[in-house]
Amino acid sequence: MTVDAAADPNNGGPKTSVAIAPRQQYITWIALALMTTSSVASLRSAPTMAVYGLACVFLYLVPAIVFLLPTAMVAAELASGWSGGVYRWVSEGISPRWGFLAVWCQFAMTIFYYPTLLGYVASTFAYVINPALASNGVYTAIVIVTMFWTGVIVSSRGMKAVAGLASWGLILGTLIPGALLIVLGVIFLGQGNQSAAPMDFDALLPAWTGIASLVLIVNNFLSYSGMEMNAVHVSSLRKPASEFPKAMFVAVGLVLAIFILPAIAISWFIPSEQLSLTAGVMQAFDTVFAYFNLGWATPIIALMLIAASLGGMLTWLAGPSKGLLMISRQEGYLPPWLQRLNKHGIQQNILVAQGAVTTVIALLYALIPEVSSAYWILSVITTQVYLVVYVLMFFAAVRLRRDQPNHARGFRTPALPLLCWVGALASIAAFVIGFIPPSQFGGNNVIVYVLIVGGGFGIVGIGVPLLFLWLRKPSWKQEFAEIEPGKEA
Repeated sequence: MTVDAAADPNNGGPKTSVAIAPRQQYITWIALALMTTSSVASLRSAPTMAVYGLACVFLYLVPAIVFLLPTAMVAAELASGWSGGVYRWVSEGISPRWGFLAVWCQFAMTIFYYPTLLGYVASTFAYVINPALASNGVYTAIVIVTMFWTGVIVSSRGMKAVAGLASWGLILGTLIPGALLIVLGVIFLGQGNQSAAPMDFDALLPAWTGIASLVLIVNNFLSYSGMEMNAVHVSSLRKPASEFPKAMFVAVGLVLAIFILPAIAISWFIPSEQLSLTAGVMQAFDTVFAYFNLGWATPIIALMLIAASLGGMLTWLAGPSKGLLMISRQEGYLPPWLQRLNKHGIQQNILVAQGAVTTVIALLYALIPEVSSAYWILSVITTQVYLVVYVLMFFAAVRLRRDQPNHARGFRTPALPLLCWVGALASIAAFVIGFIPPSQFGGNNVIVYVLIVGGGFGIVGIGVPLLFLWLRKPSWKQEFAEIEPGKEA
């Protein structure tokens, strides 16, 4: 904004323009806490932990302490000192090639994430048309493929209206259904009904039947992923050093409440052996609504959950792929075909390639007899790939604190090396445990399980980026704005 001195009647001097710097726009720490909660919390993972009943409290708290808090605090310092996200952080702290691996894994994670998300959408939508379809693998695969390619088409046209739908997801698809489930559950128990899961003191810890009995805890690392995204707003706080920790602790409390309480409520209604990991939320609503003669509300809740999930999918569909595109153009990590933009300026070829792989993965739902098993396997692969990002982030943070101690930071994390080592070791431990089949799915076909999980991680998470680095040519490198949208599609 400029002010014309000649327009001032009290100023008789020559006409000049004085630039006035825009005022800093601040947000409150409460607003940041709610933003962080919105980006992380969801009801989708509740059935996974409802299998454990009251023990889910323990299984949610452990990864919150050793992973959630370190991730949030460390990312706050990195975001306040270096723009550009995880690629910049890892590139500065370790090397550009490790930075490419980090951003690739951030992108590759979504290849497995979308089938699990849309598998949840498919099972939820089944309660609108025919609940029996929730366990049908062919139906689930068809919905995944159809919804994903619809999302690709929408994203390729450059539509921006999906952000509003995603922002309402916390209220419509999480808070209202979650609160309703808890309230009706309390009334259900208050009327003298027996909980399907034990609610005594001994149930607070999961039964120990070997390390496989704790494997489902790995899924909580993926549930907590995303806390680092809102660390970019640390510079928008008036007092970052004191307000950011408060925002993170409040967000952690809200996230834990949203994850734990609905999971416990689901365990009141559905016995663990009957619980579907994809349709567990709707199973619980269907049961409790039937009890209270509110069956008409089941399709409404299902549509609310679906709207929230689809809004999130559309919002994030082009995000990681755009980051990969920009980095690949700057450093030449991807071939020119994958770097092309369509007439709307969208990286359509990357989305199409991602869609082709997602379609193949969706066939797992049709080929694996138990839909819950396919859902779990894809969730584990998603977690394995994404944990690489966090391990690299933690190591980069330690090296940046050591090698660039005087670099300007808006926020300095207390005991950063300790938090980084705790977070890195927890991530590595979760990665190793992820290769152990959970006891809930039996002990058969361990080798097949390990091959599927290891193969998915090895090929998509490690093999593909190494192949791109090996094939990399100088001609692949180009400026992001060098090619105009519409002239290459």
